[in-house]
Amino acid sequence: MGLALKKQEEQYTYGDYLGWPDEERWELIDGVAYDMSPAPSMEHQEIFRELSTEFSIYLRGKTCKVFLAPFDVILPENNEKEEDCQTVVQPDIFVICDRTKLDTKKCKGAPDLAIEILSPSTTRKDMTVKFALYERVGVKEYWIVHPLDKTVLVYKLDGNKYARAEMYSAEDKIKVGIFEDLEIDLGTVFME
Repeated sequence: MGLALKKQEEQYTYGDYLGWPDEERWELIDGVAYDMSPAPSMEHQEIFRELSTEFSIYLRGKTCKVFLAPFDVILPENNEKEEDCQTVVQPDIFVICDRTKLDTKKCKGAPDLAIEILSPSTTRKDMTVKFALYERVGVKEYWIVHPLDKTVLVYKLDGNKYARAEMYSAEDKIKVGIFEDLEIDLGTVFME
């Protein structure tokens, strides 16, 4: 499993992040900067397209909205000022139901659902660092998509901890936990 490249070992804030070149993609998690530059694979892009389409169609005309990377999600803790926040991520796909968290450039606060599609350079970070982060900040549902295995691990908050993962494969349908009537057919998502 790979780990995304890190910027030098020092602590950064959202204020620092805003000054970095637009052509570079970074995430900050607890002040540590992770490079998001490697281009996604074709499989990643196809899964990204299919999942985002499913959510977009379902959410059309509803209060909740789906957003796609690159779109910043800043996760302040302890009432810190926005520019002092040490965590800003760009989930591949995420759903926000509280529109007060949104402005034209970012989301401020935990998404209701976050989806990360693994790539060799992000696997370890997505499965450990982001897992712990999303659990800590209260993301209700976290999906980790394995393109090569054609599986999805779904974690749902139970109190303030994620319950044991539900694992789905290409033959399955996922009942989206944050919605009563949305089911995603993974046969379509992992279609070749």
